[in-house]
Amino acid sequence: IVFKTRERQRGRAQYVRQDTKGEGQVIQEGGLRFWVNLTDYLDTGLFLDHRATRVLLREAAAGKRFLNLFCYTGSATVYAAAGGARSTTSVDLSATYLDWAQENLRLNGLDGSQHRLIQADGRTWIDEDTGTYDVVFLDPPTFSNSKRMSGTWDVQRDHAALIAAVMARLAPGGQLVFSTNHRRFRLDAEVAERWQVADLSRATLPPDFARNPAIRRCWRITPR
Repeated sequence: IVFKTRERQRGRAQYVRQDTKGEGQVIQEGGLRFWVNLTDYLDTGLFLDHRATRVLLREAAAGKRFLNLFCYTGSATVYAAAGGARSTTSVDLSATYLDWAQENLRLNGLDGSQHRLIQADGRTWIDEDTGTYDVVFLDPPTFSNSKRMSGTWDVQRDHAALIAAVMARLAPGGQLVFSTNHRRFRLDAEVAERWQVADLSRATLPPDFARNPAIRRCWRITPR
């Protein structure tokens, strides 16, 4: 049994190493294998509340170009690749998490050259990128003030501009799945005015998290 207490964090405190045991194990979810670490970080490397979202992405990504922005340990990328994505691109600021994502892909025999891992600030990268994507998963942090970023990130303040940047890279007929764990989050009205928005929050929340539906929000955003 591993016992943890989640408290209010500031900045990237939730990502700071809490132990140095270096212990981990391979678990299975949805027929796929993932490396998790139950001791060294507050989060284990796999967000269980998003497992239904990952299934949705696996189904949507078949034959498509998939982008996972702020990819963390790449679990959504593994699902997309396993679902037959033509290519995947995973972007995160942390080299540690990108190495973890690479290991997750390797565990499933999905570490081919069509699966790119890029270390970058997702906000800056999407503004400079010239690629086109059919399915995008966007699950940014609630707040970040990393020294490697230009300025700070606040999901409530900055999400509309980031969504616009992502939609500019979306192929015709493509879709963006946007999620946030900010409990008091309000989707900017401009987003619904510019694009079609479908609330997937309830549909993607597993039954074991249903007692607290405010734990996160999730939307599908598509061109009009």
